[in-house]
Amino acid sequence: MNQPDALLALVIRQARSLGIPLAAKIDPHVQINTRALRRFGRCLREGNYYRIELSARLLSGSEAACCTVLAHELLHTCYGCMNHGTRWKRYAARMQAAFGYPISCTTTDLALGTEAPAAKYIVRCTVCGKSIPRYRSSPLTRHPERYRCACGGTLSVTKEGSL
Repeated sequence: MNQPDALLALVIRQARSLGIPLAAKIDPHVQINTRALRRFGRCLREGNYYRIELSARLLSGSEAACCTVLAHELLHTCYGCMNHGTRWKRYAARMQAAFGYPISCTTTDLALGTEAPAAKYIVRCTVCGKSIPRYRSSPLTRHPERYRCACGGTLSVTKEGSL
């Protein structure tokens, strides 16, 4: 199991060694989110104080995957980097070149080597067979008849227990 606080301190030192201007006030304790299904991390700003949150799924993954997500989120603490704009991408490229973190705007469980959560609902097109996983109830899962696939086909929903 990864030690997220120690890894956070490591990644902060690495970023600062490259001259990346991280915020001065970053909570040294990583918060673990056990409910996050689609995101791996989050950077929360509260005034001029930042807090990093990781998905519990990363704790059983590799240290490299955890460090990659921590680096991604830490870059959001830099001035003008709360989005994935040019400045954020420039800092991400520096971290990747120096430490090998494959930082990107989005990633997948496959890329990070973590296990994907099971979808609670599977929405399928009755024409082309396209499958769309959904993790929570939504208008799409409750009323698929109101929607169409890109191919024009109708949609149907299968619940996890009846796959």
